[in-house]
Amino acid sequence: MKNALAYADAHRSNFVDELKTLLRIPSVSTDPAFAGEVQRTADYLADHMKALGMQRAEAIDTGGHPIVLAEHFVDPALPTVLVYGHYDVQPPDPLDLWHSPPFEPVERDGLLYARGACDDKGQLFMHIKAFEAFMKTTGQPPVNLKFILEGEEECGSKHLAGFISDHADELRADIVVISDTALFAPGVPSITYGLRGLAYVEVSLTGPNRDLHSGTYGGAIDNPINALARLIAGLHDQDHRITIDGFYDDVIPLTSDERATMRALPFNDEEWAADVGVSHTRTEAGFSALEGSCARPTLDCNGIWGGYTGEGAKTVLPSKAHAKISMRLVPDQTPEDITNKIRAYFEANTPCTMKLDFKPMHGGHGVLVDTHSPAMEAAAEALVGTYGKRPFFTRIGGSIPVVADFKRILGLDSVLMGFGLDSDAIHSPNEHFGIDRFHEGIASIIRFMTLYGS
Repeated sequence: MKNALAYADAHRSNFVDELKTLLRIPSVSTDPAFAGEVQRTADYLADHMKALGMQRAEAIDTGGHPIVLAEHFVDPALPTVLVYGHYDVQPPDPLDLWHSPPFEPVERDGLLYARGACDDKGQLFMHIKAFEAFMKTTGQPPVNLKFILEGEEECGSKHLAGFISDHADELRADIVVISDTALFAPGVPSITYGLRGLAYVEVSLTGPNRDLHSGTYGGAIDNPINALARLIAGLHDQDHRITIDGFYDDVIPLTSDERATMRALPFNDEEWAADVGVSHTRTEAGFSALEGSCARPTLDCNGIWGGYTGEGAKTVLPSKAHAKISMRLVPDQTPEDITNKIRAYFEANTPCTMKLDFKPMHGGHGVLVDTHSPAMEAAAEALVGTYGKRPFFTRIGGSIPVVADFKRILGLDSVLMGFGLDSDAIHSPNEHFGIDRFHEGIASIIRFMTLYGS
C-alpha cells in the first residue's frame, strides 16, 4: 500500500491530465447526435485499462450504448471487488451559463470544471488510477477486480439490469464499490448506507369534451385544473404526512442510533434552507429537516399543467389538466405497492364530473446496507487513513437503482464511497470536482483495496 500511495502522489499531475482527456469526449447519452462520442468514450476506457495491464477490458454492445466490462484476476483466495461507474454525462445546456466550454476542462481555484468532472467520469477514473498505482509498484492489486462501466445512466439505464442478468457469472464478486455519491460536507468523510427508492406517476383529468368559454360555462361546469388541485392538496395533511391509505405500512422506522448519528452531523437547518433561497423548512411532524430529506418517504408534485399558459389572458375553462407526481420511498416500501395505493387514492376521490387517466411511469427500490460488514469496515478504515477521522455513515435522499439491481440479481451489497459535494453543480452549468478530492479518492481506494484484500 505504501508504494502505491507514493506512486499516486508522485503522478498527481499526470492523473489530472489523463482525466482531462476523458472529459473532453462529449459522451451525452440522451442525445442520439452524440452516440458516436459515447462509443468513443467506451473504447477509450477499455483501451486505457488494457494499456495499464488489465487482463480483460472490452466495450460490449447492449442494443443501446455500450457497457465496458473489465476484469483482473489475481488469486482465488482473495476477495473480488466489482466497481460500478458510468461514463455518460448529462447534456451541457444551457451553454450560455458556463464560464468555460463544458468539454474543455479548466482548472480554477483548485477545482476542475467540465461536464462529467464529478458525475461520474472523475469518480470512476479514481478506481482506474488506483489500479494503475498497484500495477506500477507491486505488479498486482491486493484484490481481484472487475469493472462494469455504464453508458446509459443519465438516460434511464434501459439495458443495465438485463445486462447484469445476462452476465451474472462474469460479474460474480464479493462486494460492489460505487463512487457516484458525495461527502456529507467539505472535509467530512462519509459512506452512504441508505438510499431512497422511487415511484413516479402521471395523472390526468378530463372534464368537458373541449376547452370552454369561462364566462358562458364557468360556475356550472367543473374545472379540471381546480379538481386536480384539490386532489393534490389532499395528499398531505396539516402535519405534512401523506394521506394515502396504507402509505406508511411498510416503512422501517429510524432507530435511535440512526437519529443520534443524524443529530451529530454538521447540519444547520437555517443555512441549508437559505442556500436554496427559502426562509423555513417544511418537514413531516416529528422529524428534522435532515431526516425528512434523506430517510423518510415523500410525495411531491413535479409538474402541473393545463389550460392557457401563454402571454396575456385567455378566459378558458380547460378540458384537461395533468400532473406528474413522484414519491421517494424507504425500505421496505416497494414502487409497485405504492403506485397501486396512489392509484386507489385518485380512483376513490376523483369527482364524478371528471374522467381519470392514471399512468405509472417508473420506479426503483430503496436500499439499506449493513454498516458492520467487512467491506464497510474496510471502507471506514480507508477514510480514516486519508482524512484522519472516522467517517459518518449517512443516508441520502436520492435513488441509485443499480444498487438494488446488484442486490436483487447478484445478491451483492454495495459500498457507496463517493467524493463529490452537493455544491459540485452536477447536472448544472459549471459542473466541477475538487482536485484535492480526486486525489483523496484515489488514496482512499488504494487503502480500501489493501484493507479489504487482507
